[in-house]
Amino acid sequence: MMRLSCFCQHLSMDSAFKSPLFHPTTSFSRSQVSFPFFSFQTQYLTLNKPPTILRCSNSSTISSTTNGNNNNMAGLPVKKKRKRYRKQYPGENEGITEEMRFVAMRLRNIKGKKVSSDTVSDSETDTENTPSDQEKEEDSETLKSGENGGDGEAETWSPTMEGFLKYLVDSKFVFNTIERIVDESDDVAYAYFRKTGLERSAGLSKDLEWFSQRGLVVPETSNPGVSYVNYLEELAEKSAPLFLSHFYNIYFSHIAGGQVIARKLLEGTELEFYKWEGDVQESLKDVRKNLNMLGEHWSRDDRNKCLKEAAKSFKFLGQIVRLIIL
Repeated sequence: MMRLSCFCQHLSMDSAFKSPLFHPTTSFSRSQVSFPFFSFQTQYLTLNKPPTILRCSNSSTISSTTNGNNNNMAGLPVKKKRKRYRKQYPGENEGITEEMRFVAMRLRNIKGKKVSSDTVSDSETDTENTPSDQEKEEDSETLKSGENGGDGEAETWSPTMEGFLKYLVDSKFVFNTIERIVDESDDVAYAYFRKTGLERSAGLSKDLEWFSQRGLVVPETSNPGVSYVNYLEELAEKSAPLFLSHFYNIYFSHIAGGQVIARKLLEGTELEFYKWEGDVQESLKDVRKNLNMLGEHWSRDDRNKCLKEAAKSFKFLGQIVRLIIL
């Protein structure tokens, strides 16, 4: 009996340690590992828990999180990256027309010396430096360089009637061109500058007819006027902001000066060229307002290019003004 009992126990233990049968019910990806858990019963094995899925963790993530928590726990201040702000251009807060006015002042007085607009390169129109007190003059003084040839020495000139007529003819050609471009263009930007009250071409036509009736020969358009008109027509097709820079400075320069020479030659007679309906300063103020409004939507690069075009405008105008002394 004892032998039979030992044999039965041996047989029971042998069957209990036989390899269990697995019946997987879930498919696993390469990053997943399952380990079934088993419990021993008296004579067989049973699967008593669902498979547990273990995922690998990134040790670097854990360490960085731990370090971050340690830093926060330590109460150390977080050092923020310091922002660098671009230095503003003179007049930038007030608008593009004020920036162009500072360009005019630089042309008239660079480092305390009066210079011609012909000698100013594009690099010198960079107005990043703060202007000196000597440069802060009134508009009528700063833009006389456009009407006086850019050298500030109009009082030493010897104007002639023949030269003055050339100046009027070239000026009429320029004003006709900019007014025609603004009126005929499909660009919505130009619509803000139609019928501003500053238009000069009609008055110039009356003046030239007046000279012709008095036996004076009205000359053909000269090279300075033709060159400027060709440049304006090309610019108008390429870029409205750049063209409008010339548009504004042409009117601004004319309003600022030039009347003294005309009165001297004509013995006090006032031409239509220098007459406006209503308050000319108010009309110019409206043009300035619209141009500043458009300028707010231009990139800083476009605004910089406008400043360079302002310098070119004074250069072209100076060449036309010099016709007076030829």
